[in-house]
Amino acid sequence: MKQKISIIGSGFSSLAAASYLAAENFEVTIYEKNETVGGRARQLKKDGFVFDIGPTWYWMPDVFERFFGDFGKKPSDYYHLIKLNPAYSVYFGENDYITIEDTLEKICAAFEREEPGSSKKLKGFIKDAKNNYDIAIKDLVYRPGVSPLELVTPVTIGKIGQFFSTISKEVRKEFKNPRLVSILEFPVLFLGAKPSNTPAFYSFMNYADFGLGTFHPKDGMYSVIEGMRDLAIELGVTIHTNSNVEEICVENKKATGLKVNGEIVTSDIVLSGADYHHTETLLEPSLRQYSEKYWEKKVFAPSSLLFYVGFSKKLENVDHHTLFFDVPFEAHAKDIYDEAKWPEDPLFYASFPSKTDDSCAPEGKEAGIFLIPLAPGLNDTPELREKYFNIIISRFEKLTSQEVKKYVIFKESFCINDFVEDYNSYKGNAYGLANTLLQTAFLRPKLKSKKVSSLFFTGQLSVPGPGVPPSLISGKLVSGLIQKEFAK
Repeated sequence: MKQKISIIGSGFSSLAAASYLAAENFEVTIYEKNETVGGRARQLKKDGFVFDIGPTWYWMPDVFERFFGDFGKKPSDYYHLIKLNPAYSVYFGENDYITIEDTLEKICAAFEREEPGSSKKLKGFIKDAKNNYDIAIKDLVYRPGVSPLELVTPVTIGKIGQFFSTISKEVRKEFKNPRLVSILEFPVLFLGAKPSNTPAFYSFMNYADFGLGTFHPKDGMYSVIEGMRDLAIELGVTIHTNSNVEEICVENKKATGLKVNGEIVTSDIVLSGADYHHTETLLEPSLRQYSEKYWEKKVFAPSSLLFYVGFSKKLENVDHHTLFFDVPFEAHAKDIYDEAKWPEDPLFYASFPSKTDDSCAPEGKEAGIFLIPLAPGLNDTPELREKYFNIIISRFEKLTSQEVKKYVIFKESFCINDFVEDYNSYKGNAYGLANTLLQTAFLRPKLKSKKVSSLFFTGQLSVPGPGVPPSLISGKLVSGLIQKEFAK
């Protein structure tokens, strides 16, 4: 008789875990509180426009290939990838930007134009970053964070200094041009911490950027979720949406099921891909591994203020992904990590998927997504959202030399209150726990509960960390632990 597994949430990590477990002959059922699957990777459709509510960057294609390959499939069996060229552009002032194209040679040429001699340094930096990528993504991140010894290999012993230096230090050793420094520090922002607090080993993100490139799945990132959902269903997974989990049922310190929409569902194993802190609030206090003090002391990745905007015309002087670094990064980072306040001069990011994909907007119109990183836990009001929309749109108009306000058909926003309401996110964080030295690998919240048997966790707050590829890997890791313990 198959053992029953109930999974809370249907984000990337939950869908990944569900597929691995179903393939190993477990009876797997997913319970999702929202109307559609995907967790934070949902979709907004309005007036012919289509927006990814959550992730918009497709990096590390090899991780997706490895995931689907584990089931004898390819990503192309489920969705079509478009490699972006340019990958993105970065504005530093009015009509002043650097374009990052689709090959390392082109990027080296762009660096050389900015700072003579920097292309040679960049090639060396990316060579080291590739070496780190091969160690990390092909090996280390596929370890479940059970023991510190997982990090000790003949190769990592030689890299030990990189765990105690930082990205910021290593970049600034080689590059003096502040614009190039900003571009090289940008990828680690996906890890949720300041470059000055991120171990230098994480330069593998630079290889993901410059070495592997940036992609767009046709019809948006949600097509990846749809592909993973379809794979899970093919493998026998049952998915229930509009199913809010109110309690994890425990008898004699063993998880025995869930209370879903007021009804008890029994199971042999419970796995949560929902917010880790929230999941533990579904247990009696004595059964929680981590106290409120524990979570208060943790360094969280930022939250975000997002706007989804329909424009009545095509926009100029922007690429699919466009970053606006025309104000000091250090000041904005201080507002997020040190002061925990709304930023005075926010950096922001914009995505225009309709530049690449006609399905994202009606003909002759443009879909725009704008994101401002914020400290988690801030007071979030409609007035503040409107204030910051006006701030960034005014700057956007000036920097890109075009009028856009009068072409706005509609805008929808998503911020801290929504992260809490829709995802039960701790303090409304968007990306989970930051990958600082003291929050890496075995120092992150555990995949398996130490207090409740048959209870497991997965996702961005656990191993290996924030981001879409790590979430896929997290699902694989936790499924491995479950199989090891329960395989018959």
